[in-house]
Amino acid sequence: MKYPRLNQQIFIENRKRFVAEMAPNSIAIFHSNYQYSWNGDAVYKFKQNSDIFWASGIDQEESVLVLFPDCPIPAYRECLFLVETNEKIAVWDGYKYTKEDATATSGIENVFWNNDYMQQLRQVINMADNVYLPLNENDRFSPKSPTKALDFAKEIMALYPLHTYNRAGKILQRLRGTKTEYELEVMREAVQISKKGLLRILETTKPGMGEYQIEANLAHTFLSNRANGFSFEPIIASGKNACTLHYIENKDEVNDGDLILVDCGVDYANYASDMTRCLPANGKFSLRQKEVYNAVLRVMKAARAKLVTGTMLMEYQKEVELLMQEELKGLGLLTDEDIKNQDPAWPALKKYFMHGTSHFLGIDVHDSGMRYEPMHAGMVFSCEPGIYIPEEGIGVRIENQILITENGPVDMMDEAGMPIEVEEIEALMIGH
Repeated sequence: MKYPRLNQQIFIENRKRFVAEMAPNSIAIFHSNYQYSWNGDAVYKFKQNSDIFWASGIDQEESVLVLFPDCPIPAYRECLFLVETNEKIAVWDGYKYTKEDATATSGIENVFWNNDYMQQLRQVINMADNVYLPLNENDRFSPKSPTKALDFAKEIMALYPLHTYNRAGKILQRLRGTKTEYELEVMREAVQISKKGLLRILETTKPGMGEYQIEANLAHTFLSNRANGFSFEPIIASGKNACTLHYIENKDEVNDGDLILVDCGVDYANYASDMTRCLPANGKFSLRQKEVYNAVLRVMKAARAKLVTGTMLMEYQKEVELLMQEELKGLGLLTDEDIKNQDPAWPALKKYFMHGTSHFLGIDVHDSGMRYEPMHAGMVFSCEPGIYIPEEGIGVRIENQILITENGPVDMMDEAGMPIEVEEIEALMIGH
């Protein structure tokens, strides 16, 4: 791992929260993601399963976490099964966790090699009445690729058909949506690295560069600061490309006069940041670009203020859309007549602002969380309104990440001093 070892209290606390929600005499079993094949004998870079990482901090393929707080055998109340390592194996495959390292990382004392672990667990599973299994229960997305979690669920249910099976995801969705102070420390570090990336591209971006070169400058900065890389495929969209919401080709040349939309995040120790800024290629916003940018910024600031305890995400979205509707009128993009004649199922403002404003942030950039329950302290959301005007070749989105507290919203990017105002951006670009 590129990042330094995290405070094991993150994972000790997370496990404590999880087992408190388990039914009596239950076992929970978590697995690493598969390491997927690329071509030939090459494999894709390994990305750990978010649930097992959240509960253990173990960042390695073929790992298994078992939680069985009521187990009569103390060694299996909390244990890990890992790929075996020794000096000879390390020559070929590099570093793997030793048992001591795994304990130091996770706070779990009982660590076993995973050779024939299902045979070792047979007696333990038979002692349990209930089995909790995590799946990728994301209501925004249905994955098409095979997953270890789903394959294991099928395997264990065939072997032990008379147990009662429970969805760990119902517990995890609530718990992962609320961050501990330990987790917030890691997320703040991801934000600090994101700021460094922004400052780097403000210093170096100019007409004639490729969008890919801006991406490269971000990647260099992130990796130089011990991040794993991007938390999602970055969007570096100049000119009209910014009107494609998920433009990730990043292949075009930046023209003088273009406004460049940069939407990217840092993956630091498997926790994500998410930021969007817009940069004038030549260092100076045109009058129209400035008008649109400031309209979006006003909506972002007003939306941010609504991210408070008790807010319902879907109602909040409607309130943000009303704010945006007024700004679109001010920009001459909508009229009262347009609004009067609009289709209620697809309001007129959706022509220029067609996406949601906020999503959960955490280990995943679109993190687990209860979208249909009131917001409460400890949740972290993006706040990212936008205006997209294809006929003018202008797309503006501004995004910060907001921590909800009992005392109101805390903008984690304002906390870090990340530039956002037109004058700040121009001063930093022109100064270089």
